[in-house]
Amino acid sequence: MAPSGTRHGSVGAGDLKLLALLLAVVLIVVAVLGYFGAPLLEATATALAPGMGLKTGILWGFGVTVTLFVLFALVSGDGLFGELPFMLSAFFLFFAVFSLLITWIF
Repeated sequence: MAPSGTRHGSVGAGDLKLLALLLAVVLIVVAVLGYFGAPLLEATATALAPGMGLKTGILWGFGVTVTLFVLFALVSGDGLFGELPFMLSAFFLFFAVFSLLITWIF
């Protein structure tokens, strides 16, 4: 049996206060996210802006690869001619990896 003075399906004052409190919390959370979220969205847009193209990435990758392999050749000592085939094959692998990574990151 329902207690006297209340009807089945009616909304009490406590329910309305709870709903008002819930709406106030939601509005505060949305306002805080809007205030602090705007700079985050701007930083995200800057990070996702188009950057370096594949042509420029290939040039930078070639420069980095040549510099590294000249350094490798200088410090290899006596084994330069024995290591030349390995250095040439590694050169093309480094060139491809550096070019694609530079293009992807920048």
